[in-house]
Amino acid sequence: MSSISLSHSEIQQIGKPDPDSSSTLDSTNISVIALQQTPMSDTQSKDSNGPEKEAEKRQTSATKNYRKNPYEELSKLRNMSFIAALLFPIIGILSFLALWHIGASQIETSLGTLPGPTQVWSQFTGLIQEHKDEQAKEVAFYERQEVRNLKKLEKDPNASVKIRPYTGSPTFFDQILTSLVTVMTGFMLASLIAIPLGIVCGMSSMFYAALNPLIQVFKPVSPLAWLPLVTIIVSALVVTNDPALPKSFIISAVTVTLCCLWPTVINTTIGVSQIDNDLINVSKVLRLNWITKVRKIVLPSAVPMIFGGLRLSLGIGWMVLIAAEMLAQNPGLGKFVWDEFQNGSSNSLGRIMVAVIVIGIIGYLLDLMMLTLQKKFSWDKSAELR
Repeated sequence: MSSISLSHSEIQQIGKPDPDSSSTLDSTNISVIALQQTPMSDTQSKDSNGPEKEAEKRQTSATKNYRKNPYEELSKLRNMSFIAALLFPIIGILSFLALWHIGASQIETSLGTLPGPTQVWSQFTGLIQEHKDEQAKEVAFYERQEVRNLKKLEKDPNASVKIRPYTGSPTFFDQILTSLVTVMTGFMLASLIAIPLGIVCGMSSMFYAALNPLIQVFKPVSPLAWLPLVTIIVSALVVTNDPALPKSFIISAVTVTLCCLWPTVINTTIGVSQIDNDLINVSKVLRLNWITKVRKIVLPSAVPMIFGGLRLSLGIGWMVLIAAEMLAQNPGLGKFVWDEFQNGSSNSLGRIMVAVIVIGIIGYLLDLMMLTLQKKFSWDKSAELR
């Protein structure tokens, strides 16, 4: 058996760790651990990023759908609003007609049972036929007159011929046209007076203080009180036998003017007085003259209030005209209603109801016309006007 002899120094070296070998071992262990952990970390990142990527995809698809949906939702809302705007009025009208039909059969008057919707419609068609027949009579009248004048001129070329106007009774639709022309004339005259007056009152507190008592005194006066006074004054001023305009037309138009003047004056005054002070200061800085200030600043700012007054004035003027025509027996819808009331025939009640419905429809159309003009001339296009 051989023995191994080691020195003391060598024995000590065996007990000490080798720094090179330890560093090599540590680096080897780190690299092995890194190699072992690298595929695991990739797998874990794939596993962890999978739900995130799916969530991102869902969010992206939702975003795309959201970008598409507003247009679809907007179109749906528009369709629904259109259907609602069309459906609810139809339901209201049908409900009214049903109640009218049920209630009319239960009411007995001195002229018979109150006519229902079908009877009123038949009277309306009868008025249409009367209008056509009257037009045919007018055409035949002028044809006969023309033939007669031609024969007269054939016998004597120097003979004087006369063209006489047709003097037939006005039909229901002729009286509608007469009332419309009269009310628009009175309304335009009132507007030409009321808007400048309201602007001056709104811009000058002293002028408003002087005029306000007169406005408050004459505003509540009834058209039935104005009509006799206007009739007397017009009869005194228009003394010619053949005036350019009939006296009845002038009386009705002036009465409408006096009654529908005040709402426009008051609303215009309020609209002008509520103009923003910054706009007034701008006009002072720019040194605008009075007319330019009114045209560029006052009128655009006061347009909503002015048109509110005009709508009220036109509605009041239409009501006043019907009452004035009934009382003064001036041609128009009011006279038609009064004549049918005095007639007392079996058809009178139905015709009166036709006139009432037509008066209401015309009033609604006049208000709708003013609303359309207000939307056109208003500077704030986003404002909801009704």
